[in-house]
Amino acid sequence: MKFALACYGTRGDIEPSAAVGRELQSRGHDVRMAVPPELVEFVESVGLSAVPYGPEFKDYLDEEFVRELWGRFLRTFWTIRGPIELLREAWAPVTRYWEQMSATLKSLADGTDLLFTGQIFQEPASNVAQYYDIPLATLHYFPIRANGQLVKMVPNPLVRSSMTVAEWVFWRMTTKAEEEQRRELGLPKAKHPAPHRIVERRSLEIQAYEGFCFPGLEAEWAKYDGQRPFIGTLTLELQTDTDDEVASWIAAGKPPICFAYGSIAVESAGEIVELVGGACAQLGERALICAGGTDFSDIRIPDHVKVVGTVNYADTFPACRAAVHHGGAGTTAASLRAGVPTLILWTTGDQPLWGARIKQLKVGAARRLASTTEKSLVADLRQILAPDYATRAREVAARMTKPADSVAAAADLLEDAVRRKSALTDAR
Repeated sequence: MKFALACYGTRGDIEPSAAVGRELQSRGHDVRMAVPPELVEFVESVGLSAVPYGPEFKDYLDEEFVRELWGRFLRTFWTIRGPIELLREAWAPVTRYWEQMSATLKSLADGTDLLFTGQIFQEPASNVAQYYDIPLATLHYFPIRANGQLVKMVPNPLVRSSMTVAEWVFWRMTTKAEEEQRRELGLPKAKHPAPHRIVERRSLEIQAYEGFCFPGLEAEWAKYDGQRPFIGTLTLELQTDTDDEVASWIAAGKPPICFAYGSIAVESAGEIVELVGGACAQLGERALICAGGTDFSDIRIPDHVKVVGTVNYADTFPACRAAVHHGGAGTTAASLRAGVPTLILWTTGDQPLWGARIKQLKVGAARRLASTTEKSLVADLRQILAPDYATRAREVAARMTKPADSVAAAADLLEDAVRRKSALTDAR
């Protein structure tokens, strides 16, 4: 079988697809990938071939805008015009690069049996799959499709209708770019938003997270008859050059609190070290800061704090007393799998949603990073370091799907989608 995998975003967006791609390739299939230019080398390092897909992510979405996005939403969500204008601004780059990314997708998917795409830019991928009359599969790391379970403090019908409206608003804002693509591909004018069309084509929509994190969601989506399977989080769990060094440092003293930052750099490395160092000093704890995309090289580091680059969370988190991070879907799953209490200090996107789930599972706490102070961090850490949080964290860890099982399930689903298409073609 031949598979085309196209995904866009940060490393956290790309790694799940790379994990599936590597599994498919190990099964003897032909795998082609398209990723942002700065992540081509990463994908190739795990044994997959890749081509550049769109602009570098930092050019697509400015980091300062990412950090401010959620705060601006909170200030305007009660209006009608505010969220629409914010959504328009957030997705303006989509229309700018639509034609370029469509051309990459068209080349990538030529001669393949299935097109697999991540959450960002599903619309142009859907059109290319329709053009080639091949199955489309989409990957979701939180419930992006309209549902009533996403925000628990809001009535289900209101959540569901709001998400449906957002789909239509986004479609209207991108109609010009999408219709230009569909004309170029010789496809008829679309009558509904892409999510509606994806369902109509009976496309696979893989939910790469744990269903129990959103109680009631599996039952609500049962009507789709297997189109939205829950498989657990996808990850490569790659070893890094610093793993042995980190393991030795952890073993040399009291288990630390791990502070993990994603691939988007924090605004001030110095302030982070001061915040973390001060809070942990008050609590008598050691701190391990995983720098991620942030440069800490010119910052004075206190003796009870260690700063490293990228680490393998699967090895590091279980050896720590607690994990503090931004709340990305993959990092959240890693801390849940590790069975340690979690504190999410979120900035934007789906991060506050995962923060809410951590609180509802009673395995940790959450707070907006911009509103975090040394005093609040001390209080939050004291809260999650209580024994009952550690007990519940271990209980939740036992319910998590093993990474290898998640990857195998995703590959099985994609193979089955190709077989169903072949069987349907043969029957005609």
